[in-house]
Amino acid sequence: MLTRIDCTTHEEVYRVSDRDSGLEGVIAIHSTRAGPAAGGLRMRVYDGFDAALADVLNLSRGMTYKNAAAGLPLGGGKAVILGDPRTDKTEARLRAMGRAVAELGGRYWTAEDMGMTPADLQVLASETDFVAGLADGPFASGDPSPVTALGVFNALKIGAARRFGSDDLTGKRVAVQGLGHVGWYLCEYLVEAGARLIVADTVASRVEQAVADFGAQVAGPGAIHAAEADIFAPCAIGGILNAQTVPELKATLVCGAANNQLASDAAADLLQDRGILYLPDYVANGGGIINVASEILKIEDSEPFVADRLTQLKHTMSGILDAAARQGISPAHVADETVETTVLRKAG
Repeated sequence: MLTRIDCTTHEEVYRVSDRDSGLEGVIAIHSTRAGPAAGGLRMRVYDGFDAALADVLNLSRGMTYKNAAAGLPLGGGKAVILGDPRTDKTEARLRAMGRAVAELGGRYWTAEDMGMTPADLQVLASETDFVAGLADGPFASGDPSPVTALGVFNALKIGAARRFGSDDLTGKRVAVQGLGHVGWYLCEYLVEAGARLIVADTVASRVEQAVADFGAQVAGPGAIHAAEADIFAPCAIGGILNAQTVPELKATLVCGAANNQLASDAAADLLQDRGILYLPDYVANGGGIINVASEILKIEDSEPFVADRLTQLKHTMSGILDAAARQGISPAHVADETVETTVLRKAG
């Protein structure tokens, strides 16, 4: 079921195949220096296996940095299943992925990500103990999406205070790309704070619901980054900030829930050159893994743990933005340096 793939940048990478169920996937363990690798399982349509491999390698590295930035004793890993979650997801495939995770013996813990639900995780849990984000159980942490969204919202307010002189979001136009679990919860926080929404999603029913529930304006998924907005919140797939899209941005603040928003380091510099404040994604969206970590670490009273770590995450983001302003460089570079020099080095 697991076929090892040689990869110099990661500790372990495996192709996952199961002929009986039709499962095709990848599990990538980037680092276990700080603890067992942890990161979600996503299911989506890819343009071939190589595209899925590239995605899981980037995502797993991002989880190492995300977990480190959140101060968690966890390394970074990720898993993907190739296929459309609306039509290709079956119990047999989920069980097969659960058995694949079990084969790794706890070196990798999986959780919810794009295309997966807490109910799906329960199916995986029938095959392996190394699943977090479950709805039931002695340390169950449940759906991490609301906590992820809260962390992004907290970060967004920190960014707004620096960009606009106040964290009051009343009347601010926020373009939200992606109305999945996290994006939807973020919209709820934003509307409650008085923001005006522009939304986009590939699922038409979600957009229609956002118009009905939030009075949102609508933009196309491929055009929302260029909407007339104060803030751009990417909450879908990665790589949205690149040489083509950054010059088209109207927003002067970028803060969202998507992983790997920057297509390259050059995109971070391009944002900086345009005077657009970018909040590093793996710091902004760390709330979900904090919630999941309470389950992995078997913390009985999880609410104080999660609340304390979310507060620390806010301080971390503020410190990154302050240092970036002093040095006149992108917060993305400061975030990477902070993790590499103060956290990962200690773990090593």
